[in-house]
Amino acid sequence: MVELKTDTSIDAMHAAGQVVARALTAVRKAADVGVSLLELDEVAREVLREAGASSPFLGYRPSFAPTPFPAVICTSVNDAIVHGIPTRYRLRDGDLVSVDCGADLDGWVGDSAISFTVGRPRPADQRLIDTAERALAAGIEAAVVGNRIGDIAHAIGRVCRTAGYGIPAGFGGHGIGRHMHEDPGVPNEGRPGRGLPLRHGMALAIEPMLIAGGKDGYHEALDGWTLRTNDGSRAAHAEHTVAITEAGPRILTQR
Repeated sequence: MVELKTDTSIDAMHAAGQVVARALTAVRKAADVGVSLLELDEVAREVLREAGASSPFLGYRPSFAPTPFPAVICTSVNDAIVHGIPTRYRLRDGDLVSVDCGADLDGWVGDSAISFTVGRPRPADQRLIDTAERALAAGIEAAVVGNRIGDIAHAIGRVCRTAGYGIPAGFGGHGIGRHMHEDPGVPNEGRPGRGLPLRHGMALAIEPMLIAGGKDGYHEALDGWTLRTNDGSRAAHAEHTVAITEAGPRILTQR
């Protein structure tokens, strides 16, 4: 069931989203050659602590997971698409890093992700990241009252496919509010004019995931969480929490 949020609830979600935005900004600033993924997780934890927020990631255990998630951010490096667990791995020059973060503040959740390179960027990686951001922007632009979920999916998929990138099958965005994952699902590819109508008060986490090799395949790493590209090519992930309003889409996790 899709819960429509009141304007007051959307304001509360915006407050949670701004905690996420600050955490991602801090992590991005701290990410440098030689810094470990666990150190980046600690940076995000400190931002959450200072804001009086908790993490919807920490301890989260969906049906597919062998263990609860042990961190407050996902750190997916190079061929990792999403759900990477922070480890002692130290960042190297040229790494492509995707960081996903959530915050629960006063019972409302925000969720967002960014991708960036460490040190000297490869032109191909920057193009991949830029395309992920363009796909996210296209999806948000389609998130208007009167459109349907399929219009968001089509807008994202068109940007990704036109650029020659793959889209991991079965993964996409989701509704969000009191919980991190709510109805409806938001695919990253679809047909326009199909799916649930978009209404004022819906809140969605829109999150394109792109595979540089052009194929849609992936496999689960041994940790039971991380998804990696089948062909070893690099991946990028971009996400914002967005409220659908009569005045247009409102980005609640804007940095």
